[in-house]
Amino acid sequence: MLLFFILGLFVHFVFFGSIFDIYFTSPLVHGMTPQFTPLPPPAKRLVLFVADGLRADTLYELDENGNSRAPFIRNIIMHEGSWGLSHTRVPTESRPGHVALIAGFYEDVSAVAKGWKENPVEFDSLINESKYTWSWGSPDILTMFAKGIDTNGHAHRPSSREYKDNIKLVDAGMKEMVSVLEHFYGNDGKTAFIFTSDHGMTDWGSHGAGHPSETLTPFVTWGAGIKYPQKVSAQKFDDAFLKEWRLESWKRQDIHQGILPVDYLNNTDLFKAESMFTNAIQILEQFKVKMTQKKEVTLPFLFIPFKLLPESKQLNIVRKARSYIKQRKYDEAVSLCKELIHLALKGLSYYHTYDRFFLAINVVLGFLGWTSYASLLIIKSHFNLTRGVNKEVKKPSHLLSCSCIAIGVFVAFFLLLQDCPWTYYIYCLLPVPIWYAVLREFQVIQDFVTLLLTVPPSYFVGYLLVFILGIEILVLSFFYRYMLTAGLLAFAGWPFITQLWTRAKSISLSWIFFSLLLAAFPLMPVVGRKPDIFLVMGAGLLVLLLSLCVLTSLIKRKDSFINEELLLHLFQMLSVVLSMCVTYSTHSSLRKKQGLPLLNQIISWLILAFSLVLPLLSPTSLFERLFSILLSLMSTYILLSTGYEALFPLVLSCLMFVWIQVEQETLQQRGISCKQKVTSVRFTCSTDITQFRQLYLDDVRRAFFLVFFLVTAFFGTGNIASVNSFDLASVYCFLTVFSPFMMGALMMWKILIPFVLVMCAFEAVQLTTQLSSKSLFLMVLVISDIMALHFFFLVKDYGSWLDIGTSISHYVIVMSMTIVLVFLNGLAHLLTTKKLRLYGKPKSHLI
Repeated sequence: MLLFFILGLFVHFVFFGSIFDIYFTSPLVHGMTPQFTPLPPPAKRLVLFVADGLRADTLYELDENGNSRAPFIRNIIMHEGSWGLSHTRVPTESRPGHVALIAGFYEDVSAVAKGWKENPVEFDSLINESKYTWSWGSPDILTMFAKGIDTNGHAHRPSSREYKDNIKLVDAGMKEMVSVLEHFYGNDGKTAFIFTSDHGMTDWGSHGAGHPSETLTPFVTWGAGIKYPQKVSAQKFDDAFLKEWRLESWKRQDIHQGILPVDYLNNTDLFKAESMFTNAIQILEQFKVKMTQKKEVTLPFLFIPFKLLPESKQLNIVRKARSYIKQRKYDEAVSLCKELIHLALKGLSYYHTYDRFFLAINVVLGFLGWTSYASLLIIKSHFNLTRGVNKEVKKPSHLLSCSCIAIGVFVAFFLLLQDCPWTYYIYCLLPVPIWYAVLREFQVIQDFVTLLLTVPPSYFVGYLLVFILGIEILVLSFFYRYMLTAGLLAFAGWPFITQLWTRAKSISLSWIFFSLLLAAFPLMPVVGRKPDIFLVMGAGLLVLLLSLCVLTSLIKRKDSFINEELLLHLFQMLSVVLSMCVTYSTHSSLRKKQGLPLLNQIISWLILAFSLVLPLLSPTSLFERLFSILLSLMSTYILLSTGYEALFPLVLSCLMFVWIQVEQETLQQRGISCKQKVTSVRFTCSTDITQFRQLYLDDVRRAFFLVFFLVTAFFGTGNIASVNSFDLASVYCFLTVFSPFMMGALMMWKILIPFVLVMCAFEAVQLTTQLSSKSLFLMVLVISDIMALHFFFLVKDYGSWLDIGTSISHYVIVMSMTIVLVFLNGLAHLLTTKKLRLYGKPKSHLI
C-alpha cells in the first residue's frame, strides 16, 4: 500500500504539473523587426498618471452637493481634452493592469505560477523603448503611480468618505504636477497627458475579478495630438452613465484594449492611417515569427498552418492597405488594418495552443489508466470473483511486455524528432506503464465483466446513471453552490427508496429534517457580505441549549456520572458562553472604533488553544466523544464567525450524528450483524483487522456520501467559493493588526473545522460498519480522479485572476483530496481515540 501511495503521489504530481505546460505557457513572441510610423509624432513627451484602484463612477459622478470630487479632471473633460471609459481586461490586479498600459499586451498567463508578481519572460514596453523615462510610485511597477486610493478602498470600501476624499487629494496633486511640468518645458505645447487607472474595485473593497466596477476605469487625455472636447446632442451607449454623471453633452469615446484608438488623435487622416498600418504590421510580424517557430519543430507532413491567414492573403491585405493610403482612402485603409490585426491575433492564439490537444490526449490516457488501475485494486481485494475458476496466477505474456516497450520507444523517438521539451516525454510516456499494469490484470477484468453480465441490464444502467449524476452534481457544486442544495434534497428523499423508512421512521425523519436544514445554507449569500452578530449569538444559544439536553440525557442514562466528566462538560459550555461574550464585545468595540480589547484577545487565544485538548479528556464512548469535539470546535468557530455561518457546523454535526445511526441501520438490513448499539460503541486506538468485511455496493455510496459532505463543508457557506468572500472581520477577535500569515492560518482553521467534524463522524461510521480505511481511500481516489478529469478540461488560461486561479484551485482540490483525507483521517483518529487523564490510572479503551 505504501508503494502504491508513493506512485500515486508521483502520478498526481505529473498530472498537476501538466496544466502549466498545456494551459500556462507564455504567449509572448521575441525576434520581430521593430516597426515605426514614418511621420513625425505630434508630441515630444508623454506624461502618464495611473491612479491605483480608482473606479470610473466615483471619479466622474458628482457628490451630494452637485460638485465634482475631481474639479481639475472635470475641467479637462469640458474644455481641454477627450474622455471615456477604458474597458480593462481581467485579471484586475495592479501589475497586470500596468503591463497592459505600458507594454501593450494582456498579462502573460504563465505568470500565474508566480502569483502575477514576476515576469516569466522579458518583454518590451514604453519604458525600455523610450529615450528617457522618469517614473515614480510602486517599486515593482515603476510608473507614475498615484498612491493611496487602492489602500483606502481595501480598508474603508469605495463608498467610504476616506476613499472619496482621497480622489480630491489626487486631483489636486495632479493639477500641481501638470503646472510644474508645463512651466518647466516653457509651455511649448508638445506634452501629451493621460490619466487612467489600472483597475477598479468592488463595493466590498476587493478586485481581481471581472465585475464592471473592477473593469471599468476612467480614461482622460489632453495636450499635444489629442482632440479637444466635442459637444454633441445625443450619444448611444448601453449604460446610463452619461446621465448619472451629467456628461451627456461631451462626447464619450471608450477604449477597448489592443487596438490603437485613432478617434482620440487630433492629427491628419494620413497620420491615423499610417499609425494603424504600423500597428497591424507589428502584430503580423509576431504572427510570422510564431508560425516559423512552430513549423521548425514539427514534422513537415504533420504541420497544419492557420488557414484563415495564408501567406498570399497576408501579402494581399498589406499591398491593398498601402494602396488605399496612396489613394488617400484612409478610412478603407484603417478598416483593412483592423481586419488584419483581428486575423493575426487569432493566428497567434492558434499557434500558441498548437500542442494543446496532443498533450491533453496523453494526460487523459494517463488519467483513465490510473483510475482503471485503482478500480481493479478495489475489485481484486474485496470481491470474490473467481469462485470455481482456476486460481492460478498467470504470468503476463511476453507479447504484452514487448508491445509496451515498443510503444514507449516509438513515442520517445517521435518526441526526439520534434525537439520537444523534457516534460513532454513524461506526459507521453507515463500512460504506457500505467496501462501495462492495467492489462496485466486481464483475468480480473474478464471475471468482473462476467459478473456484470449476470446483473440485470436495467439495474446496471440505473446504478451507472445514478453514479454519473452524483459525480456531475459534485463537479457543478464547485461552480454553483445551489447544486449542493439539490444533492441534499436528493439525500432527504433517499430513505423513501430504501427499507430505511419502514424499519426506522424516527431515524429517517431526523435524516430528512437535518438534510433539508443543511440544504438551506448553499442558497444563502457568500459569508462576509452581510455580517450579522445576532445570528452568531443565536448559534451560541442553540449550542448551549443542545448541551443542556445532552447533559440531562447522560445523567439519566448513566448510573453514576463521574465528577470530572461533569466538570469537563460544564467547562466546555462555559467556553461557548465566553466565545459569545467576546464576539459581541469585540463587535461593539470595533463599531465604536475603540479597537480590540486586550482581555478579549487573550480569552480568544486561550479558547483556541484549549479547543483541541479538551475533547481528549472526555470519555471515548462514541456519542460523548463526538459531542465533546463539537462543543470545543464550536467555541472557536463562533469567535471566527460574522454571520449565519456560525449555525453551519451545528446543523452539519447534527446530520453527522444521524448519519452514524443510519449507516448502522442500513448494514443491519443487509443481514450483517452489528455487535453493539451505537450508544455503547467506544473508540479504540487498536482496530481488529479481522472485523473488516468484503465490500458491497452500499460502501460505494458511503464513500460518495463522504466526498459529498466534504465538498459541502468546503462550499456550504461560500467561505472559499470566492476570493471576494475572504473577510478580515472573521479574525478580529484574535488580532486587528494586518498579518497575512496569521490571518491566513486562522481562516484556514475556520475552513477546516467543518472538515474535522465530518471526518470524526466518518471515523464512527467506519467503526460501526467495519469498513476498511484502505478500501475507503481507494474508492475516494477513484471518485476524485473522475472529478479531476472534469476539471482538467475546465482549467482556464483567460479571464480574471479569480477565474484562472479558481479553475486551478478546483483541479488541485480534487487531485489532492485523497492526500487531505489521509491527514484529516489522522487528525480525526487522534481526536476520537486518544484519551488524556489529569490524574489516576488510565482506563481501558477496549469495548
